[in-house]
Amino acid sequence: MPAPRKYPEELRERAIRLVRDRLADEPGLPVSRACRLVGEQLGVNGDSLRNWVKRERIDAGEVPGVTSAEAVRIADLEKENRELRRANTILRQASAYFAQAELDRR
Repeated sequence: MPAPRKYPEELRERAIRLVRDRLADEPGLPVSRACRLVGEQLGVNGDSLRNWVKRERIDAGEVPGVTSAEAVRIADLEKENRELRRANTILRQASAYFAQAELDRR
């Protein structure tokens, strides 16, 4: 179960929009500085806001990276892979057990 979110989704979206507007208004402004300035206005940690902006830019395809949807899919596939490996281990051990029992019976 994921941890509860500290900030509401509406605040996140508004903060991201404000950072993007600020970057559009001041072209030379670094993203980290814009995030810090907007974060101070809204009471949001600048680093958290920078991560939100980064994730949003990746999801929008503006910068390279793994999108949120791809990350969820990868996590699901890794979970399935772990379950399959565990099942294979159990089947392998059961097979070895029954093979040994068959040899002992002869």
